[in-house]
Amino acid sequence: MNKSEYAVYQMHAEVCKTLASARRIEIIDRLRHGEMQAGDLARVMGISKANLSQHLSIMRRNGIVEARREGAHIHYRISSRKVVKACQLMREVLLERLTQSGQLSKLARSIDTLERKYEISVHPE
Repeated sequence: MNKSEYAVYQMHAEVCKTLASARRIEIIDRLRHGEMQAGDLARVMGISKANLSQHLSIMRRNGIVEARREGAHIHYRISSRKVVKACQLMREVLLERLTQSGQLSKLARSIDTLERKYEISVHPE
């Protein structure tokens, strides 16, 4: 492996580390339909603006979200639809695993809701 290949692996790992937070995954989920004002995002997530700001700072630094200032307000959006698609794909893998292991049997009624919300299918092809 050459140095540039390894550098790409390192950058990939950094992005994955950025996504290794339930709150950051939630931020992606909340922003998947479009941009939101930071205050509104904090309110719907039930976290402080300071806590949200820390998460968004890390996500901006690693190219996951972008910000736009409008007067006193900052609006955030996902930098690429591919980020949302990658998170949806990982969610599908997780839900398939849980379904196969029987751990979702208690949540059988919720599966349809999850599939509609995330526009996925938890049934293996």
